[in-house]
Amino acid sequence: MIKQVIIAFLVMASLQVVAQKKPNVVVFFVDDLGWADVGYQNPEFNTPNIDQFKKEGVNFDRAYVATPTCSPSRASLLTGKEPIRLQMPRHITQPDKKTGRNTKKYNLWPTDPVQMPSINWLPLDEITYAERLKEFGYYNMFIGKWHLGHEPYHPIHQGFDEQYGTSNFGHPTSYYQPFFKFMNPLKDISDDKYLTDVLTDKAVDFIENYDKNQPFSLTVWHYGVHGPQVGRKDLIAQYKAKGWEDRYAEYGAMVSAVDESLGRIRKELEEKGIADNTIILFTSDQGGYFTNFPLRGGKVGGNTLGEGGARVPFVLYYPGVTKANTTCDVPIQTLDVYPTLVEIASGKKCIEKQIQGKSLMPLLKGEKFADRDLHFFRSYEDQYCSMISGDWKYIKYHKGKPQLYNIKNDIGEVRNLIYMKTAIANKMAKRLSDWEQEAVPSKESYNCK
Repeated sequence: MIKQVIIAFLVMASLQVVAQKKPNVVVFFVDDLGWADVGYQNPEFNTPNIDQFKKEGVNFDRAYVATPTCSPSRASLLTGKEPIRLQMPRHITQPDKKTGRNTKKYNLWPTDPVQMPSINWLPLDEITYAERLKEFGYYNMFIGKWHLGHEPYHPIHQGFDEQYGTSNFGHPTSYYQPFFKFMNPLKDISDDKYLTDVLTDKAVDFIENYDKNQPFSLTVWHYGVHGPQVGRKDLIAQYKAKGWEDRYAEYGAMVSAVDESLGRIRKELEEKGIADNTIILFTSDQGGYFTNFPLRGGKVGGNTLGEGGARVPFVLYYPGVTKANTTCDVPIQTLDVYPTLVEIASGKKCIEKQIQGKSLMPLLKGEKFADRDLHFFRSYEDQYCSMISGDWKYIKYHKGKPQLYNIKNDIGEVRNLIYMKTAIANKMAKRLSDWEQEAVPSKESYNCK
């Protein structure tokens, strides 16, 4: 009997050691942070922690979101699927201002020329990276903004063991109390606390007190830097000193608060002694609200599929795997996060057939990566889908004339080559049309009852 107990103990201890060898994962996701809104792209922004992180990891200079708008971008990061295949070409609306809950499964957008329905929550039968990581022994913590459905569809029902600071709303009322006018999940926080710091405090506390014999994934989805532009009071002066005024100084302060958040989380990983066994991913859900120079387009203005709207900062650090201060110019999408994390957690290639994402592990190791087309879709206005293939980008409209750009030579999308490179344009138009036939659901496929 004693021998059996000893053997059982040794087996359990062995399993725990194996589990701890798996790296912890931190997914640091910022809302509306533009590709150019970080110090290493634009030194006018004070982001020393992000800049240092970029020096230590792999910077994916051509990283894109599959649908440059809030909810679809988050859904694709979680599931590895193109949002349109989830019937989510737009963000989730909140018809009930007091609760943020939706009674209808789909929403319509007044200016959408084709009046395509868009689902109001991430269906529970979709598989998230949290659910997969749980299968491989991970404990999953979610902090911050969700915007993928109200309470029955919250993170704790999508594979996460805990959630904190999650509301039903897509953005806060303010970054000081009251953070949310209705259903404030952080109503007990003191009035002098800044929302970005509150979420960071929880992330730091989670790391500091984590004592489970299993690896963890910590998903921090900040509400910042989404509007309203309310900067942390002590940081606004930094930007006022640069000559920034009004909401621009407020925005700069918001970016710096997010930068501090990343720095504090990394510091706590060091103090806990687990930094060398923790992967960190830093990215954003779509392009910036303000100027995205030298990129064209942005979050608003009718050109969201432009580089300024669809291209986001994306840096990944994997201790012992990634080479420091490396820049990768291979086009990727944030839906590649799902298969990358699954491969890391399982130790095997992700071969799941329901996803369109592709593991980034070859690129992290400096290996070759097969060419592929990247697709983008949205349904708000005349501009509605596009495709990237290598250096080329094709943009399609409902009524407007298509556009073709060589992004490598023309990062600002200034020179439309649609009539000069007709062979390339025709090939891309055909492939994009074929993709639409496969991926875009017909109106008949929606169950709008």
